[in-house]
Amino acid sequence: MSKIPPPPKLILGSTSRYRRELLERLRIPFEVCAPKVDETPLPGEFPAALAQRLALAKAQAVAAEHPDAIVIGSDQVADLQGESIGKPGTHEKARAQLRTMSGKTVVFQTAVAVVCAARSIALQDLAPVRVKFRPLSDVEIENYLLAEQPYDCAGSAKSEGLGICLLSAIESDDPTALIGLPLIRTARMLRQAGLDSLLQGLHT
Repeated sequence: MSKIPPPPKLILGSTSRYRRELLERLRIPFEVCAPKVDETPLPGEFPAALAQRLALAKAQAVAAEHPDAIVIGSDQVADLQGESIGKPGTHEKARAQLRTMSGKTVVFQTAVAVVCAARSIALQDLAPVRVKFRPLSDVEIENYLLAEQPYDCAGSAKSEGLGICLLSAIESDDPTALIGLPLIRTARMLRQAGLDSLLQGLHT
């Protein structure tokens, strides 16, 4: 009786703790590897195109070092009327971002890619999330930033935390996309690549 070959190794090509925590929900063992990718936007590159290009580039960079593994890459860019808004990094930039987005609708373009170099697999998808910010006072913005310090989040708002109080509506067909990894799309692409949470994940 022939042995069933073990499932391929899964690698998350990201150092984001938010993506790591989300991927853990699928209950498939995985490793984490930092992708070496220049994230500078190309001249005239729209936010959605930037997110998709970087998600695929991150997955491919890690897959080049681990060709037999299935690698997930992801990227998120906040899109305000065609302008890319990234991670603020500092309190001052976060304040400026929230002032700019106050009372407006921002589309968070979250892209995900699944790559396996050895099997010539390269899948990708985009999960746009429309987020309506309510009108925000300077006091509200300052109090929020001091409380949550969301300087590593595109758009300076953590919807899974206190940042939900900044918003009036969220429109999405993949509810975890706004946090950083669209799990519905990710799980679908992993199934296409041969990793199914309900077949391999639960008993490993």
